Amino acid sequence: MQNTKLEVKNLQISFSHEGNQVNAVRDVSFSLGQEKLAIVGESGSGKSTVGRSLLKLHPKNATVEAEKLLFGDIDLLKASEKTMRDIRGRRISMIMQDPKYSLNPVMKVGDQIAEAYLAHYKVSKKIAQEKALVMLEKVQIRDPKRVYSLYPHEVSGGMGQRVMIAMMLIPEPEIIIADEPTSALDVSVQRQVLNLLDELINESNIGLIFISHDLDLVRNYCDRVLVMYAGRVVESIKASELENAHHPYTQGLLKAPPRIGDIRHRLPTLERDPSWLYN
Repeated sequence: MQNTKLEVKNLQISFSHEGNQVNAVRDVSFSLGQEKLAIVGESGSGKSTVGRSLLKLHPKNATVEAEKLLFGDIDLLKASEKTMRDIRGRRISMIMQDPKYSLNPVMKVGDQIAEAYLAHYKVSKKIAQEKALVMLEKVQIRDPKRVYSLYPHEVSGGMGQRVMIAMMLIPEPEIIIADEPTSALDVSVQRQVLNLLDELINESNIGLIFISHDLDLVRNYCDRVLVMYAGRVVESIKASELENAHHPYTQGLLKAPPRIGDIRHRLPTLERDPSWLYN
């Protein structure tokens, strides 16, 4: 792949609990260039666990191993905490699922965006505030000066997610990990936020890892899809070719959602085969 930003080979993640080892991710491999890569699957399939491992955000009881975990020329497995602090936010950003849990409730949203810039650039507070206002305009927020001074509880869900996107983009990262970034939004706002994110990514040469359980969404938005089942990637396919997926688990996911005009007395049961963990 040209302009490869990230290489992951045979990623393994496990958690120790009361003397037992729980394997959460097994043999996950992928690369990321300037593209939109989706990771999909049911809750508990390991999607977010993979995303968090790239930033070393797991608790101390986690063990992360891999043949290769490279961000450019940096070995993320061996990277020190100081190196990771320079990477987090500045070079790899993560957009969380629900802004009301990610924003500081007692701090103005504009100051939080400016703080994200100040954390990585040695500039004056005034310059950071000006950058934050420009970023609010970029995420299509009307009257950015007014919104700058609002607290998180004073903004809507859609506006809060735009604030989160502004906060993650202001340090000018090379990769964004978006973990269910629109699941808390209604369909119309969801589409607006995705169009905005798409535009900003294309402008800035960013690679995107889009974590979701919505196959219809990623089919129309992403370039490639990794389908995860019980901690393993069972299928990798172009998003535009999802309808031609071969793996029975992917086919089951595609058939599971109800559809307008499709009358079914009972939704199909998603099959799970233990052999998929080893094939």
